[in-house]
Amino acid sequence: MPSPAPQSLTEIRALIDTLDGELVELLAQRQSLVRAAALLKTDEQAVRAPDRAERVVVAARLRAESAGLSPEVAEAVWRAMVGAFIDLELTEHRRTVSGHA
Repeated sequence: MPSPAPQSLTEIRALIDTLDGELVELLAQRQSLVRAAALLKTDEQAVRAPDRAERVVVAARLRAESAGLSPEVAEAVWRAMVGAFIDLELTEHRRTVSGHA
């Protein structure tokens, strides 16, 4: 049975806060995978992987459409997220290559 629609701004904000917590948990899982990937890549071009990054954004747009999320919102969020994780992965890769892992 579906939950009743929130009736107040306070209730909506509480639901958003709960979702934000779930998103943080998922992003932490993604970060672990990004760090593992950094160890397997041979150079910074492999880390940047622009073709892969673009495929991830396109896939997010397609999933967004079928889920009822604005594809433009999905693209903006995924581009920011992918960019941030590439920066993290570059840092991890450089640390590994320089022997400071």
